[in-house]
Amino acid sequence: MNQKKLDALGETVRSTYDNITGIVVRKNGAVCWEHYYNNYTANQALHVFSVTKSVLSILIGIALDQGLLKSVDQRVLDFFPDYEVKTGETTIQKITIRHLLTMTAPYKYDIEPYQQFFTSANPIQDALDLLGGDKPIGTFHYAAIGGPQILSGILVRAVGQPILDFAEENLFAPLGIRVPGSLTLHSEAEHFAVMNNPNTRGWVIDPQGFHTAGWGLFLTPAEMAKLGQLYLNGGGWEGRQIVSAEWIAQSTAMHSLWAEASLPYGYLWWLTGGKRFAAIGDGGNVIYVNPERQLVVAVAALFKPNVTDRIPWIQQQFEPLFDD
Repeated sequence: MNQKKLDALGETVRSTYDNITGIVVRKNGAVCWEHYYNNYTANQALHVFSVTKSVLSILIGIALDQGLLKSVDQRVLDFFPDYEVKTGETTIQKITIRHLLTMTAPYKYDIEPYQQFFTSANPIQDALDLLGGDKPIGTFHYAAIGGPQILSGILVRAVGQPILDFAEENLFAPLGIRVPGSLTLHSEAEHFAVMNNPNTRGWVIDPQGFHTAGWGLFLTPAEMAKLGQLYLNGGGWEGRQIVSAEWIAQSTAMHSLWAEASLPYGYLWWLTGGKRFAAIGDGGNVIYVNPERQLVVAVAALFKPNVTDRIPWIQQQFEPLFDD
C-alpha cells in the first residue's frame, strides 16, 4: 500500500465527498484501512438505505438453507392466503419470490408511490394491491419499497418470528453486529430526526410490526464490511457456515438487467463487472466486494441526492492502492 496516496485519498474524501461518515477496507480477511468523517466515530451507526435489501437477501438465503423456505420459485400469494385477488387479475397469481428478488415483478404504476408507503397503515397490503397489473413478468422494474416489503412479510411467515430476531440469532450475533432493537417512526419529522442522529441504532418496523426490507437498517461501516467479508468467505465466519456458498453464488449471479444504466442485478445485489458485486444505498452507502482481489470496501454516508459515482470511484481510486 502506498501510504502517501492513501493519505491523499483521505483528504479527497474530506474535501469532495462531504457526506461520507466512514470507510472501512478489508484486504485478505483483515481490516487494513479505516477512517471516519463528519464527527462520526467507529461505534456510531448510520442508516444504510437500500443496503438493507442485500441484508434481507442474506436472511432469505439462510431461511432456504434451513428449509424454512422451500424455493425462490414459491408463489408470493402462497404466503398470503387471505389476500383477496380482484376478479380478472391473473398476473399476481404467477409472481414468485424470485421475481421480487430480481426486481422482475410488474406493478400497477410507472413511478413508485413512495409517500403512500411511508404513510400507510399497512404497507404490505398496499404493496400487494399494486403488484401485478398489465405489464409483463420478467422485465426489470426497480421497486425500492413495495416489493422488498412483501418479501419481509414472506420471510416472517416462513421463519415464524420477527426478522430482527431471526437475523440476531443467525447473522448479526455470529458476526458481532449490534442492532439492539426496532425503531418506530410516527411522522416525517421524526423520520428525518432519526436518520440524522448519529446515536441511532436499530431497524425500522412498519405499523404492522414488520421490519422494513427496502430501507431502515442502521449499521456501522465496520459492520457493513463484515457482511461483505462474509460473502467473500463463501458464507463462512470463524468456523461457522452462516449462509451457504451456493446461495452466495446464486444471489451474486446475473438474473436481470437495469437496461437504462447497463447494470446487472442478482438477488437484491448489484453486479459491478467481472466477479465484483455490491450492496448500494442512497447517499452513496456501499458494501463493495471484489473476490479476485480479496477486497471489501464499506462506505457509510449521510443522505445526499443523486450520488451515483461511488462504484467507479472505489474501482478507480481504492482498488489500485490495495493491491498486494
